Amino acid sequence: MTFTKLRVRYAPSPTGEPHLGNIRTALFDWLIARNASGEFIVRVEDTDQARKVEGAIDLQQASLEWLGLNWDEGLGTEGIYGPYTQSERLSFYSEAVDHLLKTEKAYRCFCSSERLVELRKTQLENKSSNVGYDGYCSTLKILEGNLSDPFVVRFRMPNNGHSELEDMVRGHLEFDNSLSDDFVIMKSDGYPTYHLASVVDDHHMNISHVLRGEEWLSSVPRHVQLYEAFGWEMPQFAHLPTILAPDKSKLSKRHGATSVLEYKKMGYLPEAMFNFLSLLGWSLDGETEIISKETLINSFDANRISSASAIFDIEKLNWMNGYYIRNMSDFELAARLANYWEEFPPDDFDRSPSSNEIQAVTSLVKERIKILSEASALIAFVFKEEIEFELQELVQKHMNEDSTKKILEEVSGTLAKINSFSSSDIELELRSLADSMEIKVGALLGTVRVATSGQKVSPPLFESLEVLGRDRVLELLRLAKSKVS
Repeated sequence: MTFTKLRVRYAPSPTGEPHLGNIRTALFDWLIARNASGEFIVRVEDTDQARKVEGAIDLQQASLEWLGLNWDEGLGTEGIYGPYTQSERLSFYSEAVDHLLKTEKAYRCFCSSERLVELRKTQLENKSSNVGYDGYCSTLKILEGNLSDPFVVRFRMPNNGHSELEDMVRGHLEFDNSLSDDFVIMKSDGYPTYHLASVVDDHHMNISHVLRGEEWLSSVPRHVQLYEAFGWEMPQFAHLPTILAPDKSKLSKRHGATSVLEYKKMGYLPEAMFNFLSLLGWSLDGETEIISKETLINSFDANRISSASAIFDIEKLNWMNGYYIRNMSDFELAARLANYWEEFPPDDFDRSPSSNEIQAVTSLVKERIKILSEASALIAFVFKEEIEFELQELVQKHMNEDSTKKILEEVSGTLAKINSFSSSDIELELRSLADSMEIKVGALLGTVRVATSGQKVSPPLFESLEVLGRDRVLELLRLAKSKVS
């Protein structure tokens, strides 16, 4: 069989939340498929029933959808190669195992777990060069074993020669077959192991390219020999580089979130995360950082994937996310904030903002946030029933309670009389007021800022006052004055 169309698969296991490495693989799969007008398949590898977590596949699906990684087959999108869940494909694996047994490329193993534990213990104590199964059952005649006893099926690895692979990322790979033991391909519960199931499914689903993490490099000889035993054409393989923390250690919770959906909850934009993940092990030209999805699709080439470990730099992600926010229209950012706050309501809001209010506050935060979750703290005062602050925060440097009270009275009178409650008119009147009161502009504005927002540092003051509106501002100034009296 010669592959006539590029087909890739993302094959998650339902064992927990999708991590960055998993989704990076899915993203690379998707880009390769879209670049070549190929097909992107999602296949659920649930053969390890003991580790299955309820709802895990829903999280995988949510992660793919958030990043816009639409698929052509699998996860509810049926095709001619289904079913796309391995627990529903057991007949395929049974047929494959029967073939290997008949051709003596595999055998039944009746060794107990106790024997295997003892075998490994002895090998380690003796510092054996080969730690693994010793082939005890490989010459066992079927009549010598009782098929009513529990057994697994092992693949008979050749004990000489080499297994070779031309990897798209790492070039020519060669493995000494004598270093690989006879591995299990069918467990005693009738479920296949990853090694058998992935090979069988990739063949029957006509998968032309397989992208996976470099942790699977040690499995290459097993898979090469399985393909040879079946007489099937191998897909092209690409073993992707590991994603490491900035200190070159394994990425873990101590370096930040490892689940893609956690980044969604923190307020990262999908297009920024898409851009960022695409550069973890791949580059356009070694320099360009901001790359549109369209450009990535048109330019992505698996041959440009690096074999060197990729570094997950959260500061770079924050910068990139901030860039996407700042280059978004106010209207679009307001829509993103509205959707984000609806899904993840801010704890510091006393009420839900209206769409008009969100549109109004967007310009206040756009240049000041890197992620959506930072916005609520900056403009929470707009949606709070009561503004809280300490008296010493209200009283500015070189001012006292009497002068502070005077500022609040004069500002209230000025703002009550101006015709247009616009930021430009507010600024003009308050600066003029400071001059007439012969006090520093900073002292007057600092008092107003704390009185109306409860913060020493806030979004642009004049624009904030306009958003709050005349009535609310006058009310807040009155309440602040009562705290001074």
